[in-house]
Amino acid sequence: MSNTETKEEKKELTVTFEVDGEKVKLSPAIVQNYIVGKDKGKITVPEFKFFTSLCKARKLNPFLREAYLVKYGDTQPAQMVVSKDVIMRRAVLHPDYDGIEDGIIVTNENGEIIERKGCFKLPNETLVGAWAKVYRKSWKYPTYCSVSFDEVAQKKKDGSLNSMWADKGATMANKVAKCRALRESFVEEFSQIYDETEMGVDLSSETQNQEIVQQDEPIEVDATPVENVVNMDEI
Repeated sequence: MSNTETKEEKKELTVTFEVDGEKVKLSPAIVQNYIVGKDKGKITVPEFKFFTSLCKARKLNPFLREAYLVKYGDTQPAQMVVSKDVIMRRAVLHPDYDGIEDGIIVTNENGEIIERKGCFKLPNETLVGAWAKVYRKSWKYPTYCSVSFDEVAQKKKDGSLNSMWADKGATMANKVAKCRALRESFVEEFSQIYDETEMGVDLSSETQNQEIVQQDEPIEVDATPVENVVNMDEI
C-alpha cells in the first residue's frame, strides 16, 4: 500500500447504484472479501474506483457473477472481466442488434485456408483462427473481426496451452472473435468490458468455491461507514 493510499482512505469509500431495480453497495472491503477473495491480492483504491465506476456505468452486478475483479498478487495489477454470457446477452437485447455470424479458420492438408461457420474441425485440419460478423440495423455493412489462434490462445508458463484451449481451442478462439466483433459494433455498451477468454483469466478456478450473493440488504462492513457515500460521477 502506497503512502497516499491509507487505510482511512479505503474505509471512507462506499459506492451505491442500482442494476435492474436492485440496489448494489460496494466498498473496498466488500470488493476484497466477496468479489476478489480474502486470500487473493489486496486491491488498491484506484483499482476499486475503476471497478466500481465501470460496474455502475455498464449496469453490472458483481454479486450475480456479471463482473469479476481478479488479482493474483499484491504487486500485480487487477483485471476486470465479465462473465462469458454478459456481452452476448446485452447485444441481443440492444434495439439495433440484427444478428451475428461466426466460425473458425483452418488450414487443410494442402495448406488452403478455409473460413467455416461454427466450430467444427476435421482431424486432418489445423486450427489457425476464428472470425465473427455482427450486424446492426442502422449500419449498411456488418462489423467483421478475425483473430489468430496463436495470438489469443492462453498458455502456461512453460509455453504449452492451458487445458481449456488445448481441449476446446475452436470454441475458445470463436468466443474471442465474437466478443471483439460485438465490442466494435456496440462500443457504447462494451467499451473497456472484456470477456475472460480475452484477458487470459480462468474464471472456473477463481469461482469454483464462490456462491452467488444476493444483496437483499446491502452487505455491511464495520470498517466502512455507510454515511460516507461516494458519488462516482465526481470521481
